[in-house]
Amino acid sequence: MLSESPIGVYDSGVGGLSVLRAIRDALPHEPLLYVADAAHVPYGEKSQEFVERRACAIADYFVSRQARAMVVACNTATAAAISLLRQRHPGLLIIGVEPAIKPAAHLTHTGVVGVFATTGTLASPKFAALAQREAPEVRILLRPCPQWVRLVERGVLSGPEAQAAVRAPVAELRDAGADVLVLGCTHFPFLRDLIQEAAGPGVPLLETGAPVARWLRHQLQERGLLRGQGPGTLALQTTGEAAALSRLASGLLGQDLVAHAVPERWRGTPAA
Repeated sequence: MLSESPIGVYDSGVGGLSVLRAIRDALPHEPLLYVADAAHVPYGEKSQEFVERRACAIADYFVSRQARAMVVACNTATAAAISLLRQRHPGLLIIGVEPAIKPAAHLTHTGVVGVFATTGTLASPKFAALAQREAPEVRILLRPCPQWVRLVERGVLSGPEAQAAVRAPVAELRDAGADVLVLGCTHFPFLRDLIQEAAGPGVPLLETGAPVARWLRHQLQERGLLRGQGPGTLALQTTGEAAALSRLASGLLGQDLVAHAVPERWRGTPAA
């Protein structure tokens, strides 16, 4: 069973590939199934009800594929839907992502932490509770950057357009005193070099891929679900255009990859 049952990794688009990359490093023997809900990207400005509906559809699809675990590699979907997903599929190991507020609170010297994320993540009660619980004494500056998601979805990771989009938000939070920056969207690590350049070489940039991968490994091991040998595999699927995901994923992960379409019943109707 372990040789055939995949670990599902899900995002609205290609941002979750940053988490997938860390999972492949931590779990080299596992069969992975990545689903990009590209017909509905970006999630950050959509309603919670819509994001919940799409997250449930993708979870149902993973269950139909007999997945051992599901990683919601999207901050917006985690904030909006993780509790609902766990209620819907209590037998499935479901792991979400959240902005790295706790380690940022430990690292700051100024007492000011900057968080880049989507509008949906920053507006969520789950994020407010996280910030209050993990960093009650820290001033947290919030900066939604939906344009960064669009850049990554187009594969624009360098050049004048990307530099201009990154420079102003980073300067805004740095000028306000932030000495640690949190990349609170899984798309943003693909812009890491530009963000670091704009922030300065000594400014920590925190992301969540590696911690999520370590926690996934731990949880699989605890449940006796870890595959300890054999080559890992990767399948890519999308609710959008398979050729577009093939091109973007190949560029972002640095290898030739071919994506396929998610079966039609799971694709849904794009929001107006």
